[in-house]
Amino acid sequence: MTAQSDRRAELGAFLRARRQRIARDVHGLPDLPRGRRTGLRREEVSALCGVSITWYTWLEQGRPITPSRQVLDAIAQTLRLSATEHQYLLGLAGYAPPMDPTRTEPAPDHIQRLIDALGERPAYVLAGDWSIVGWNSAYAELYPNVAKVDVAERNLLWLVFTDPSVRTLLDDWEVTSARFLGEFRAQVAGRLSEAPIRELLERLRAVSAEFRRGWDTHPVAGFESRERVFHHPTAGRLRYEHHQLRPSDRPDLQIVVYTPYHCAQAAPLRPA
Repeated sequence: MTAQSDRRAELGAFLRARRQRIARDVHGLPDLPRGRRTGLRREEVSALCGVSITWYTWLEQGRPITPSRQVLDAIAQTLRLSATEHQYLLGLAGYAPPMDPTRTEPAPDHIQRLIDALGERPAYVLAGDWSIVGWNSAYAELYPNVAKVDVAERNLLWLVFTDPSVRTLLDDWEVTSARFLGEFRAQVAGRLSEAPIRELLERLRAVSAEFRRGWDTHPVAGFESRERVFHHPTAGRLRYEHHQLRPSDRPDLQIVVYTPYHCAQAAPLRPA
């Protein structure tokens, strides 16, 4: 498949998933007969958006048609997409700004110096495909495997779904892993056919049933700073606030920082 056909197929699958999810009463429509799927019918979406049922069906089928931005905006409104989901839809259709190619070389020296300067606050750097390309000593204390795994496996999404120690470390693995899927999908909307991302997804589908189930629901979520709880084997229960930054000179990289919730927890990790 070409990159364009990959995006069309994903756009169609995403629309189907969101159409089947939306509550019918949002548009004042009666419930479907018992035993029928919930959500809207294709003909109902087409009528609400002012397009033909044939055209909308082709859109969900991934046919080579070119929807206008106005029509996509109408579909997003009809399906009650979130702002992040709306941007994801536009990105799949080619309306989002182009993104830089994925680069996975080690973090530049100035970014490594920045996260090292954070001292006791764990921090790491992600490339566009979520490869971990830099980290500080505090993060290595929180998650020692980051320095031990093979470079080819040093990817946040891969480790979340394949490293048993991550499940032990995370207080809410099910919630966090699901959220990561949505955040990752939102970030790679226009680059699903890039070799590093395509290969990562194929490898994950092959080894993790949980990844397959979660990915196939087409989750999309924007990043939000939030509380994260870890169960460290020696330091015990740790509470942090999770932040994400993008350097202006390297917007293809994400810097993830964990800041302690309370001053009493600001000390570096030490055996209990």
